[in-house]
Amino acid sequence: MSSVTLEKLTKSYGSETVVRSISMDIAQGEFLSLLGPSGSGKTTTLSMIAGFVTADSGRILFGAKDVTRLPPRDRKLGMVFQNYAIFPHLDVFNNVAFPLTVRRLPKDEVEKRVRQAMEMVRLTGFETRYGKQLSGGQQQRVALARAIVAQPEIILMDEPLGALDKNLRYQMQMEIKEISSRLGMTVIYVTHDQEEALTMSDRIAIMENGRIAQLGAPRDVYEHPESVFVARFLGEANLVPVKRLDGILRGPGGNALRVEKDRSQLATGKIFVRPEKIRLSSAGEPVDGNFLPGKIRSVAFLGNVVRTEIAVDDEVDIVCDTANSDRLVMPKAGDLVQVSWLPSACHVLEG
Repeated sequence: MSSVTLEKLTKSYGSETVVRSISMDIAQGEFLSLLGPSGSGKTTTLSMIAGFVTADSGRILFGAKDVTRLPPRDRKLGMVFQNYAIFPHLDVFNNVAFPLTVRRLPKDEVEKRVRQAMEMVRLTGFETRYGKQLSGGQQQRVALARAIVAQPEIILMDEPLGALDKNLRYQMQMEIKEISSRLGMTVIYVTHDQEEALTMSDRIAIMENGRIAQLGAPRDVYEHPESVFVARFLGEANLVPVKRLDGILRGPGGNALRVEKDRSQLATGKIFVRPEKIRLSSAGEPVDGNFLPGKIRSVAFLGNVVRTEIAVDDEVDIVCDTANSDRLVMPKAGDLVQVSWLPSACHVLEG
């Protein structure tokens, strides 16, 4: 398997620059997700790595080899697309075998590798079926088997699970992650689904306007976003406006708010805290850490959690996610409450 290095990679279409001088190192055997909204540059970046799009400037290296100008067929990649790209005139066996037959491998070698790949994705017994006879999940497994059968150094995946329902998508996430770990594959995975990226990735590169807004392990980027964009894009986020007066951060109503590590020293900013870190209690009840009084605006039952929206003043709402349990007392709209959170659960972002 191979590492991947991007050096100041840039791509423009006319006057619009869609990828802006991005650089990163992807380790051998790493599962890295490119995550971002539509138009952030993630698919263009993947297409340049694949060789489908030529970079205007910068370099792409697989290991120590510069592949920036190599055609796709010479890059030794596996590719899984969103639409699966199953050949309708070929049965499952020959769909999976296609990358080997175009390389003119001996017939017995093709047979051996196809059987191994199909066993790995749990499609043994489906060899003679055609695409129209397969479910969406089975077609996805065919596409995955075809991508790994040639034993490529790197696998690229472009939103491959977007067409599947939620339960099947989660099952395929686990299978792809397990197979990639077992084979030690270097995987670069494009998605706009935050939960998918958090579930599968060793690291996540969050893209915004053609740049990498933040790169890190899933827990790091989720709990320690470096910008308001990342905080809002990766899950639900509470962003409480604060001002620094006489060295003290003060939020709505002038309440003093503390953070465990305040390195920013910003005069104004936003305290970031996730909804699951918020605690809801009755007005006047003793609490630890930061707190703000408020009034419940709405309550939503989401199954595993109860989401409560609390107005702490006319302009600021705070969302609290409380785990569903037998002991949970459902809050009610209109109740006077207070929200609290620990200083260790928050930090200051530039507003």
